[in-house]
Amino acid sequence: MEIGPLTIHFYALSILTGIAIAIWIGRKAYKGIGGNPEDISEAALWAVPAGIIGGRIYHVITSPQKYFGEGGNPIDALKIWQGGLGIWGAISLGAVGAYLYYRSHKTSHSFAYFLDALAPGVALAQAIGRIGNWFNIELFGSPTTLPWALEVPEFKRPAEFAQFATFHPTFLYELIWCTALALFLMKLPKFIGKRFTNPGDLFVIYVLGYTVGRLWIEALRIDAATLILGLRLNIWVSLLVLISAITYLYKSSRNPKKSPAN
Repeated sequence: MEIGPLTIHFYALSILTGIAIAIWIGRKAYKGIGGNPEDISEAALWAVPAGIIGGRIYHVITSPQKYFGEGGNPIDALKIWQGGLGIWGAISLGAVGAYLYYRSHKTSHSFAYFLDALAPGVALAQAIGRIGNWFNIELFGSPTTLPWALEVPEFKRPAEFAQFATFHPTFLYELIWCTALALFLMKLPKFIGKRFTNPGDLFVIYVLGYTVGRLWIEALRIDAATLILGLRLNIWVSLLVLISAITYLYKSSRNPKKSPAN
């Protein structure tokens, strides 16, 4: 959107709004377990840039055709405001950034408590970020005539689906899923009992919950992506993450420890 000499990119605005809300929620949760909320804000200064870089790298690696394929422009890989952040890259490198902060600074709690405090906010930030996909008319799924189908202009449709006008709004499905997940994670500590009480468990539950939703949402998408044995790379990554999360939680449940919230 143009306002005088300024250009407002709604995708970037959605991402930044989500980040701000995630930090706000994280500060409140961290304070609730006796931590200094400034730890969250200061760690975010390391985590957010790292996460954006990681998310972009993952997106480009998993969808290289747009940038390096026929008719692609490698310079477009730098244009984050046009859309394209891979969640697994963002979470992974963002976590590394925060971990480096916790390793190099004195904090009121450990890195695992930071992850737990941030988990609900991260899920909500993902939901808000998906609003940007609506503005960019991207990341939609297969053709459908359902009442909530997304009408896609012909120039935005993949060539093999040019004859279809409406598609699954997969970004909307993920928005709803992540919002529900965020609310679930906010309420979970009150009802979780003693089965999952180790620091870091809540964050892994977030990863598990998001992955379950991402699997079926990813299966609906039709945008160009790297395929392995006929399946999108993101599906394979999600399956690997899902198995890892379940394994971690199983082992954690066999060795419960008391957390500051109990």
